[in-house]
Formats: sequence, C-alpha cells, structure tokens
Amino acid sequence: MTLETPLRMMGAPGSPYSRKMRAILRYRRIPYLFILQNSEEAAALPAAKVGLLPTFYLPDDSGNVVAVTDSTPLIRRFERAFEGRSVVPADPAVTFLDELIEDFADEWLTKCMFHYRWYHEADATKARRVLPHWARVDVSDEKIAPIQKMIGERQIERLRVVGSNDTTAPVIEESYVRFVRAFDAALADSRFLFGRRPASADFALYGQLTCLALFDPTPAALTLETSARILAWTEAMEDLSGMEVVEADWRAAGELPSGLRGVLELVGAYHAPFLLANAEAIEQGREQVEAEIDGRSWVQKPFPYQKKCLGWLRESHASLDSSARATVDGLLEGTGCEALF
Repeated sequence: MTLETPLRMMGAPGSPYSRKMRAILRYRRIPYLFILQNSEEAAALPAAKVGLLPTFYLPDDSGNVVAVTDSTPLIRRFERAFEGRSVVPADPAVTFLDELIEDFADEWLTKCMFHYRWYHEADATKARRVLPHWARVDVSDEKIAPIQKMIGERQIERLRVVGSNDTTAPVIEESYVRFVRAFDAALADSRFLFGRRPASADFALYGQLTCLALFDPTPAALTLETSARILAWTEAMEDLSGMEVVEADWRAAGELPSGLRGVLELVGAYHAPFLLANAEAIEQGREQVEAEIDGRSWVQKPFPYQKKCLGWLRESHASLDSSARATVDGLLEGTGCEALF
C-alpha cells in the first residue's frame, strides 16, 4: 500500500528505537514529522494497543489511520512502500545476518541500555532529571519534581522485565564491554557491518548506542575510554541523508569484513543462549528463566515477545534457499549462533 508523506512518528530523544527509525528515515530521504511523546500534538493522536516508541500513524487495510509500533516490521513495510536507498542487503545470506544482528541489538543490547540507565545511581539520577524535560522545559522545578520521581520509580521497577538484577548485572556489563571491543574491531575493518552503506542492523546498533555511548554516564565513559571510533560513528549515524550509495556498496556473503565475525560471536555468546532458555521456560510454563550465559548464572521472568523473535529468526532461516542457507550456516559455524537453528 502506498504511504503518504510526511510520515508521522511519535517518539522521544531517549528512546533508542525512536533514534533508530528517525535515522533510517533521514538516510532513506523519506519525509516525516517527529512528534514528541507527551506533547500536546501527541495527545491528539490515536493510542497504540501497546504503548511503545516510536509510534507511527499509518493506514490499515481499510484506510483508517491507526497507531503502529515495532521497528523491525515497520522498516520492512517502508521498504515495500518507498523505493531507493534500501537498508536491506541485496544478498539473501547477508540479509539474514542483518536480521540476526538487528535482533541482537533490539533485544539484547537494549538490556545493556536499560540496565546501565536505571541500575547505577549516577545514571538513574541523570535520566530521571532529564527525561521529563524532553516534552516540557517550560515548567518549574517544583512542578516537574513529582514527574521525575514517578518516572524514576517506574523505570527502576521495570528492570526486572529486561532481566537486570544483582545476579545478571555482571553478565550484562561484561557483554557490553565485549561488544564495544568487537564492534570497534569491526568498524576498523569496514565503515558499516556489510560494506560501504548502512543496513538495518547498523541503525539498530546505532539506536542503542545513542544511549550507551552518548547519554548515560557509566557506559558513555566506558565507550569513550575503549573506543573513540564507536563514539564518532554513533554521532555520524544521526543523519546520513547526504551520503550517496550504490548497489555495489553492499558486500556479498563471501566478501564480508573480517571484523563481523567478532560481532556474530557476541550474538552467539549472549543472545542465543538467552533466546533458547527463554523459549524453553515459556514452553514448560515456568515462571523464571534459569540459564548459564558466558559461564555465569542468568535469572529473569520469561519474556514472551522474545520467544516470538526466536520464531521469526527460525522462519527466516528456514525460508532461505539451500545455497543461501548453506552460506549462512558456514558463516555461523563456531559462533554459537548455530544453536538457534
């Protein structure tokens, strides 16, 4: 279905998925209106069934405007609706790797983002003070104070949803340290994951890094100390509208940057065992996920959406033709990701 522009998107500067989608729209040169969450403009728009950011306002099959969320299917919908400057690689095997790493960014790296923002007091203090002002700066300190307190308490309570707790904290933080090192090595080898143009996985990583590398004090200091390259890359990804690209900028599966291997090993070390343990817990009706990840204990409540993510990845893998699947399986062999399939 053809979509009229400018697209309307409600989001917030501190939402990694808002930043992910806004950067994609800029890169793809798709006109849009950015509407701040909790603003007067947002209040007049239809509510989503599940209040997630960003929220787009798009026609359904009957032509009625409805609120639509979930960045990954939105990216694919926009691929069908708008031509040119695609963020989906041309090679089917590479397309699958793009989907896999995008899922890692959206579903594991966001654990790091949410953990650092609300688990450490310095980060939580900054977040609770700044976040309410994104929608309103023209309010007194006295009026904003209870909102700041409410947001802080609500978000800290939600740590359990993403799996951040005293048991999992060392796993989450070590995974981010290892990610920074691996992604730094990948960027030293190639400007983007799959060549000289960005894919959806690049934008997914970027979205999380707008928080981890640019906003939250603890991971931002760690990122700067370890990789000035990642900090610079994250800032540059904000607006790639002036970057010209051609199809030849994608690398084929047999020519992928060597640094990509380290990123895939991170997916296999952390995200894959969690997805499997989470799915098993849900299938067995258990109230808690209990697993070993990177040699340490992991405990949290099951997350039904991430079981769906595993199902979608398996469907994509199964839908590859035999040649592309063999290529993917060869690239994933020994990374830990092969356990998913």
